[in-house]
Order: sequence, then structure tokens, then C-alpha cells
Amino acid sequence: MSPRPTPPEVDRVAASRAAIAARRARAAVKNAVASKERTASDVLAVGWADAASPEASLRVRELLTSVPTLGPTRVARVMAQLDIAESKRVGGLGVRQRAKLRSYLVQREGGVEQRRLVVLAGPTAVGKGTVSAYIRENYPDIHLSVSATTRSPRPGEIDGVHYYFVSDEEFDRMIEQNELLEWAIVHNSYRYGTPRPPIDAALAAGRRVMLEIDLQGARLVRQAMPEAVLVFLLPPTWEELVRRLIGRGTESAAEQTRRLETARVELAAQDEFDYKVVNSDVATAAQEVVELTTVPTAVG
Repeated sequence: MSPRPTPPEVDRVAASRAAIAARRARAAVKNAVASKERTASDVLAVGWADAASPEASLRVRELLTSVPTLGPTRVARVMAQLDIAESKRVGGLGVRQRAKLRSYLVQREGGVEQRRLVVLAGPTAVGKGTVSAYIRENYPDIHLSVSATTRSPRPGEIDGVHYYFVSDEEFDRMIEQNELLEWAIVHNSYRYGTPRPPIDAALAAGRRVMLEIDLQGARLVRQAMPEAVLVFLLPPTWEELVRRLIGRGTESAAEQTRRLETARVELAAQDEFDYKVVNSDVATAAQEVVELTTVPTAVG
């Protein structure tokens, strides 16, 4: 086995200088938190917005020990409770870890939790409906948005539960009065849309709200309500998505091929979303989505 080539002296010097600069930048962040010039929750926000920032490369343990009144022993206990490993850096935390850490820190800083609208989207056959149904059954405090449609009810469907069944004239009125966050014609026949008044009312009442929708609808919701949080549901692997779609047995071979081609296009749009949740297990994915329906907000 041949020895590793020694990097040129100029490269080693540059790397050393970069490492020193990075350590100094992280030290400055910790000092700002320790002196109360910055809050730890602010450090999280910057680190999660910019993966190349000093905040993102800071170890969570170092951030917490910089907080006044949080000593090493207490920090170790808090990290164990939050299920965060000693080696984890701010930028390397998962969705659930971020939500828990952010909530803990902002509540310490005298903050409150603000309820918000979460929009769940993803490729065909990824399990959006299954995750949504699990949330409906297990998280009754979550308000799940109900779509309006111009088609007639199918057997067993209840108005106001499965859909709001409205006439074409009523749908036109909702469009004219800007009462729909988004709407579209589906299969060149009936119109479907997301009524905004029930969502606004639920948020005003302090409830958490979730909307399950397709990719195009999610984009339109973002235009109408920029403060909404967009969550992209991913399959564990492409092979698993194919297995789920074919395993349903509800489409012809030609339709399966068309849907898989659509899924490839939809997967390419995942970086447009604020968060990504992998649907390996329905209960776990549902919990991660639910945890994103609140955001701690500092008082100040």
C-alpha cells in the first residue's frame, strides 16, 4: 500500500489558517451567547438557515454550556432528554431534534409557541393520505383542512368531513371573494380548492393546522400564505416508492408508468420545501410532521 502523498506546504498553511478562523468564529458565537448579546435560539435560526455558518458548525453541547446558568451537568441531562448525542453539531440535527431543542431554548428565554399552518406534499404513492389519516386519528387537536369540490359526494362521504361539496356557482363565488388558498381542475372535470376562512379561524383560535395537498397546490399556498411551512414527504428509497405504487394494484401498467414518471419530476422539487420527512414508518413520520406545527417565538 503506497503512502499518502504529503499535501504541499501552502495547502497545509491555508488549511491551518481556515481551521483557526473557524474556531475563532465559533468562540465569538459562544461569547455572544454567554454575554447575552445573542440568544441561543437566534444561533439555532442562523445555523439552520446557513449550513456554512459558524453557528451551524458549533456543537450543541458547546452552545448549551454557553447559556448562562446552564452548567455541564445540567447540559448533559438536557441533551439526554432531547436525545441529542454529545458529538452533534447544530447544523446536523434532525427534524425532531431541531423542534425539541428550539422549543426548550425559547421557553427558557421566556418565549411562547406560535401555531402555524403546515402544508404536507410529496410524490404519488409516498403515503401522504396514510400519514394524514394517522394524524387525524391520533392527534385530534390538529385541525386538518378540508377541501371544497364541485363533484357530488360518493357513498359514505360526509359534507364538511371529507369535503365541502359545493355548486359551481358557490365555487365561483369563493374564487371571486379570494376565499380559496388554491384551486385546480382535476381530470378535466371537477374543481377542487382549499377554503381559507376555516384555516384562518383555526389559527386565530390557537389551533395547529395541517393541509395535505399536491405539489402544485403547495406552491400556490406558499404564494397566498408565505408564512406557511412546507413539508415534503419522502419515501425511504426510490425502490420502495415503486413497490408501494405497484403493490396498490389500483392502476393499469400504463398508469403506473405515468405515475412513476410524474413521481420522478415531483421528487426533483423537494428542495423547494422547508422541511423533509422520510416516511419509513407512518407513526414516526406523523409525529415529525405534527412537531412542525408549532414554532417557539421569543418574547421581546
